[in-house]
Amino acid sequence: MNAPDPVQHTSAIIERHDPALWQEGLRTGLPSLFGIAAWGLVVGIAMVKTGLTPLQACGMTLLVFAGSAQLASLPLILAHAPIWVIFATAMVVNLRFVIFSALLAPHFTHLPWRQRLMYGYISGDMTIAMFLQRFPTAVPVPGKLSYLRGLVLPNWTAWQVGSLTGIFVGSAIPAEWGLGFAGTLAILCITVPLVANSAALCGVLVAGAVSVLAYGFPYKLGLLAAVLAGMLAAMATEAVIEKRKAGHG
Repeated sequence: MNAPDPVQHTSAIIERHDPALWQEGLRTGLPSLFGIAAWGLVVGIAMVKTGLTPLQACGMTLLVFAGSAQLASLPLILAHAPIWVIFATAMVVNLRFVIFSALLAPHFTHLPWRQRLMYGYISGDMTIAMFLQRFPTAVPVPGKLSYLRGLVLPNWTAWQVGSLTGIFVGSAIPAEWGLGFAGTLAILCITVPLVANSAALCGVLVAGAVSVLAYGFPYKLGLLAAVLAGMLAAMATEAVIEKRKAGHG
């Protein structure tokens, strides 16, 4: 008989459900669920206040599942910007997920592409960061997938519950409550903890400055310019820091 394929054997071990790691993932992500639901609530309200119908807003939150891209797209939709501008802005805002995917992919290359697509869809910023803290290397470890499920499934559920609640109660909330500012506060609450190093801080400062200077650009293109400038600044700063470390090493 032929010897069993070691890759398939390893994959089978990793895919086996591990209740202990699933519960650990759930406990790790639990403190963030209230904030995720609150942010989803604000985004849901913002969608209907922008003029989307409840059906359109539900479709957006279920299909897109990306709060920053949704909030970035809403003023463009309100301004009747060309569709390519809306899509380009959403894609640029979500370019960070290309990096996240590159970091997460080595852990689950053995899974069928349909499963990888599904877990990629329901994964968020915080859940990927928490997973990579728990498993910093791609060394095969039984239960990785269970831990990821414990993080991402409650996170996705909390977002959708919050967002759908915001959609259906949004029409009953008076405009004078100033929920647009609440949305800004929600974004800040998510962004500030992510500014973990000098490169990220530089990117935030550059993006903020460009967004102010380019505020008058048509079709809200100043937002797109700010995101691009911030990303380039963060990458350049990171390159300089790494070069200095290598020089001192």
